[in-house]
Amino acid sequence: MTSSSVSTSKNRSWPLEFYRSAVGKKWVMGITGIALLAFVLGHMIGNLKVYLGDGQLDSYAHFLRELLYPLLPKTVTLWIFRTGLVAAFLLHIHAAASLTLLNRRANVAYEGPRDYAVATYASRTMRWSGVIVAVFLLWHLADLTWGVTPMAPQGWEAGAVEANLIGSLSRGGVALLYIVANLLLGIHIYHGAWSLFQSLGWAHPSYHRLRRWFAQAFAGVIVIGNVSIPLAVWAGWLG
Repeated sequence: MTSSSVSTSKNRSWPLEFYRSAVGKKWVMGITGIALLAFVLGHMIGNLKVYLGDGQLDSYAHFLRELLYPLLPKTVTLWIFRTGLVAAFLLHIHAAASLTLLNRRANVAYEGPRDYAVATYASRTMRWSGVIVAVFLLWHLADLTWGVTPMAPQGWEAGAVEANLIGSLSRGGVALLYIVANLLLGIHIYHGAWSLFQSLGWAHPSYHRLRRWFAQAFAGVIVIGNVSIPLAVWAGWLG
């Protein structure tokens, strides 16, 4: 090792050096995965308030915008959470892409020797489902949060979360898009929840059955909860 490389290594902070390693990237994937799973669960629970009617979903959205107010100005806390979520999302993607490149260079699979009893369809489509879900997320924000896609029949209105959601899902094509995207999200969540423990080094064989049960249950709850909303709109139970 040359003196310049030693100097460069010393100048790097420990977190950066740790992240440069495969172990560090796996830990980042695991920790950001926990944060993203928590968000997905919380987001689904919040959206299910649409079944309560009486503007409950709008009240919930208003509550989020006023978190810690007047200690902090309105929406500041919400934007702090959003910024942290975006950072977690980007780190998760970067760590996953970096690990893939490391594995290709080393010609060693991330999960060790492939056991196809574990490496299911979900794991083999992990990358594509993640990309598709990311694209859908951007469309979802444009459709319901920013209001920059056509909303029928009443048009998008800031703050009218319940009306916007029902109005958007009243369109057959959009409802179908949400259902397909959530099925792919479920596939991604299943493998992510399964791999989470392995990324953090908690993958003892005696826990395999529990890990699989947790992954199946978590993914199933998210898919059923999210998909129920467009189906309820289609059936005329909402709106």
